[in-house]
Amino acid sequence: MSVAALRFIPCRRLCTAGPGVKKVIPWKDFRKIAKVTGAIILGGCVFITYEVITLDQAVTIDTQAILQEKQKSYIYLTPVTKKEHETLGTSLTYKARKELHKAARKFIEFSSRVLHHPLDERLSHLDADPHECSLWLLLKKTQSTIQSERLQAVQDLAHNHHWQDYQYRTAAQAIDHRTAIGLARMPQVDLRFFLPPPALPEVEDVFLIEDGLRQLLASLPQSEVDQCVQYFTSLALRESSQSLASQRGGLWCFGGNGLPYAQSLTTIPSEKVESFCLQALVQHSKVLSHCDHIVANGGLQLLQRVYQLRRDSQKIQRNIVRIIGNLALNENLHTAIVQSGWVSVLAEMVQSPHIMQASHAARALANLDRDAELQKYQDGVYILHPHCRTNQPIKADILFVHGLLGAAFKTWRQKDCDLTEDEKSVGVQEDYTECWPKSWLASDCPNLRILSVEYDTHLSDWRAKCPAENQRKSLAYRSGELLKKLKAAGVGDRPVIWVAHSMGGLLVKKMLLDATKDPELSPLVKNTKGVLFYSVPHYGTFMAEYSVNVRYLLFPSIEVKELCRDSPALRDLNENFISVAKDQEFKVLSFAETQPTSIGPMIKILVVPGQSADLGIGDLIEVNVDHLNICKPEKKDTFLYKRSLQFIQDALGEQILC
Repeated sequence: MSVAALRFIPCRRLCTAGPGVKKVIPWKDFRKIAKVTGAIILGGCVFITYEVITLDQAVTIDTQAILQEKQKSYIYLTPVTKKEHETLGTSLTYKARKELHKAARKFIEFSSRVLHHPLDERLSHLDADPHECSLWLLLKKTQSTIQSERLQAVQDLAHNHHWQDYQYRTAAQAIDHRTAIGLARMPQVDLRFFLPPPALPEVEDVFLIEDGLRQLLASLPQSEVDQCVQYFTSLALRESSQSLASQRGGLWCFGGNGLPYAQSLTTIPSEKVESFCLQALVQHSKVLSHCDHIVANGGLQLLQRVYQLRRDSQKIQRNIVRIIGNLALNENLHTAIVQSGWVSVLAEMVQSPHIMQASHAARALANLDRDAELQKYQDGVYILHPHCRTNQPIKADILFVHGLLGAAFKTWRQKDCDLTEDEKSVGVQEDYTECWPKSWLASDCPNLRILSVEYDTHLSDWRAKCPAENQRKSLAYRSGELLKKLKAAGVGDRPVIWVAHSMGGLLVKKMLLDATKDPELSPLVKNTKGVLFYSVPHYGTFMAEYSVNVRYLLFPSIEVKELCRDSPALRDLNENFISVAKDQEFKVLSFAETQPTSIGPMIKILVVPGQSADLGIGDLIEVNVDHLNICKPEKKDTFLYKRSLQFIQDALGEQILC
């Protein structure tokens, strides 16, 4: 406009040579010029305004939807080679790119609408893949305020196996902690639902991990723990310090026994040192206040590193997951446990074919799952069945209590058989089970919850005795400790069957008698339907009088005077239990051994004679096996298992098992 004005505004040329020439534009022409110029300016402004508004409408996107999508999903691209990338780039036309952009915009619009609209909205009018629709709808339902709707949505997510790989990855980033834990507890869930553990910085020196464990252990307070935990902690610190020093010096001294092993640096079993520290950490993780210290000092990340490093050691992995299960008893630590990547680890471990590994992971996940579980499983209480969430109602509990030299799993394994080379080649025992209650009883009675308890097993892992060991070995101490744990697990809320081997039977009788004296535990006694004894020395054993060495080999955790024949303590225990059993109408079945047990290369003895295994009430059945194998059926169709199963079914009744 300024240029046009300069051209048409009258001007006078100044010149010293003569008078200037004055040119005057007529007013009529000036008006025409002004009209044309104004029209051009006005039209341009209108056009520019229109284009700006149109462009703004075309590129405007709901920012809230973008924020949600940023948190909900990413687009995963499969990497291709350079040659494939060039071929793909040259083959894409402008039209193809336009269609891709349109599909991406439609996907964002669709997911945004699903996340913003109510759950019962009819989505048939949307131009979207039905699989996409159901995925986002289920993800939305997992956030419902109605518990039944959340649980059903998690089940539907896990049971739908038609998702594409990118949908699993999208869901892994969209689900919250509660949903991730629920999915991990679904049977045979696809592991792509879970994000891998966060990457940890690489450690060049493996000894730094041992240093980390030792420093973590040293940072924990020594208060609020019993004398045994303090003793074991100081022992682990001493042994690990000696081992680290000897490793860097070339010699190793283990166990504090002064036996040096001249081994090279690469062959030193640092796994033993880690095992010592982990077992001490297990004891500290039982103390509520110490759990916060473990997490605050980076224990979750350190345990994750050890777990990944020792994937070939099932024992170390079980101890680590045992610690995680103890930490999970504290709900304020659940977020830290999930964020450190343990859900994906537990989801993989619970699917392990090894029952011990799967049971440890199942316990940890059950303690994390506060949406579907009311019970908490403290240290030493393991779930044999069911490992996962189930729609089938649990109608009764079966509790397995091992003897004092047994364990929660190995006591209840199938009978070991010495196979010939020909039998091994044809796979005679391919179906061998390391825990028959999990493999056999769970399949025959799927609506039962099967638990196995373990107590004081850590004492056998240490090469020295704890100064406070005698107190921990008493029946009264163990009874009170286990009753608290069983109450937290909800035992007593439904019918109960007890199954005990050897000295475990004495512990069961003591627990039931103690429960009769506690009003809060009275439901446990009222709901007890039966007790199954495998070679329990109700009236003592000859082993207590045989020899000091043998006595401590077989019965290291019971005072000698309680094991002697006709012991006053055993007599009072039996009389009181028989009285309660008759009043409550317990069903009782006892198995007795008839074969001597080898306790050395030259010694065989009948550990529990038939007269001691006979409680005085219920049936007594003698079996042609020794003391160790009396609770280990050889096969599922043998008399020992079939008679045990029949007793459980008869004691519970058809109305419970149906």
